[in-house]
Amino acid sequence: MKILGIESSCDETAAAIVEDGKKLLSNVVVSQIDIHKEYGGVIPEIAARSHIEAINPVINKALAEANLTIDDIDAIAVTYAPGLIGSLLIGTLAARTLAILHHKPLVKVQHVEGHVYANFLNEKQPEFPLLALIVSGGHSQLVLFKDHGNYELLGQTNDDAIGEAFDKVAKILGLPYPGGPAIARAAKDGDKFKYHLPDARLKHPYDFSFSGLKTAVLRAVQKEVGVSYDFPSFKLKDKLKTSEINDFAASFQYTATKTLVTKTVKAYNEFQPKSVVIAGGVAANQELREQLKVALPIDIDYAPINLCTDNAAMIATLGYYKFINGKVTDPYELEVIPSISMEKTKWN
Repeated sequence: MKILGIESSCDETAAAIVEDGKKLLSNVVVSQIDIHKEYGGVIPEIAARSHIEAINPVINKALAEANLTIDDIDAIAVTYAPGLIGSLLIGTLAARTLAILHHKPLVKVQHVEGHVYANFLNEKQPEFPLLALIVSGGHSQLVLFKDHGNYELLGQTNDDAIGEAFDKVAKILGLPYPGGPAIARAAKDGDKFKYHLPDARLKHPYDFSFSGLKTAVLRAVQKEVGVSYDFPSFKLKDKLKTSEINDFAASFQYTATKTLVTKTVKAYNEFQPKSVVIAGGVAANQELREQLKVALPIDIDYAPINLCTDNAAMIATLGYYKFINGKVTDPYELEVIPSISMEKTKWN
């Protein structure tokens, strides 16, 4: 069974074809990073316009790479939530149009849940119950999956997602966008124990908070370079030495990932899942992987690096499981939802 997946929730236009929920036939992603890095972040209107230009060529390329036509496709899966509304509209419009014109079943997919399913494209698939740490630019969540579509949200960020915190700290340090890879590169030459940064103490044991950590980095940088708290943050980079930038990057990365690891280990000990998966762009972070390897008594089979960031392969894979469970959507009625919690999107 072949599923065409379409993803356009933020700044990647993507299409992929997955067979039987485990075999990747094609995976095409057109990234807008080079466009948005000039602004230090994603500009929603520019993102939507770029999706319009790319969506049809990306879908056609995904079909061509799989040596298939739309007639060979059994169903179409598309991201409908959450994300930038303009971006979501482009992907869903393309999917709805294809479904109507070619009489194909349409499956709507929640983007954050979709990230977990990149891990089902490994040779060894995860087993239920599974614990998922979902970490990206917009999301930081711990979710316990009892089965496909049957999950419990254990905790989530109360403010910044960890990927967003990486971007903001990178900006303080004068590192380029996106912040995650930039901080990881700088951290390789830094001392992660140079600056002591605080862990957030929260009432709920599985919730996250990274806003205070971001502010702690700002205050530590201001102190290091000898300026007051009202000194403009965008000018701090001019006063920092390269060695200091590297040390701050390493210290921040270590503290942020330690927070993720501590809560993941706590959840693992409490719920004893058969599998643990790490999903989302931050899953590619090597510091996070190294800490988890030491802290967890279970091996993690990570998704390939190119499937950690936004892609349509994960959408097609989740779409397959929803489709075989009869979760089909009327293409005339599908609407996008820019913001929605996984607590409201359980389907089994």
